[in-house]
Amino acid sequence: MLEVQNLNFSYGLLTVLWEVALKVERGELVAIVGANGAGKTTLLKVICGLCKPATGRIFADGRDITSVPAHKRVSIGLAMVPEGRQIFGGLSVVDNLELGAYSRRRGARRVEIEEDLAKVFTLFPILEERRQQTAATMSGGEQQMLAIGRALMARPKMLLLDEPSLGLAPRICVSIFDAIKALNRSGLTVLLVEQNATAALKMADRSYVLESGRVVAEGSAAEMLRDPRIASNYLGY
Repeated sequence: MLEVQNLNFSYGLLTVLWEVALKVERGELVAIVGANGAGKTTLLKVICGLCKPATGRIFADGRDITSVPAHKRVSIGLAMVPEGRQIFGGLSVVDNLELGAYSRRRGARRVEIEEDLAKVFTLFPILEERRQQTAATMSGGEQQMLAIGRALMARPKMLLLDEPSLGLAPRICVSIFDAIKALNRSGLTVLLVEQNATAALKMADRSYVLESGRVVAEGSAAEMLRDPRIASNYLGY
């Protein structure tokens, strides 16, 4: 589904990613864990086309998309839920959701948009209750649900999530994680960056550990949870 080969990226003279390589197979839930500043968010931005790598290649479904603009990567099947949600606060819930389908508006009939809205409302019923509410007036958890729903409106093949639990109450985090697991069980491929490394590994199939911009460990999530070094450095036990 996705393959990253020998990716390097710098902000000016500061190199943030060093020879990063990873794979995500169709239907997998893969977690990227690491300390703050390890380069996790930058990696997602490069994969989505928001940042241009210095060297390296990115493939989606076997197609080299390294030079494909970000908006066209959405049409290819990649949709990102950014850190901090970045919803359109002045617009209603339903307007935010419909903007998520912008890349397919020319080819999508209104009935298809309504079908996708219904799926989002099934996943997050609170959004249907608040469909005409101004997005900025919603709670942080509701805004996170909205950001995920907006990405789903693009009908992605792969969902990339950047710190979906950031700043949320523990019980809301559980709801968000349950939704992510449900989406993956339905067949959606997921690449997850998450500050709560333990929660991420418990739901993931495989994981990569990023440290100072380098992949320093990879393997099944179960192996990561049992690894004493991973546990000590990233899981807090």
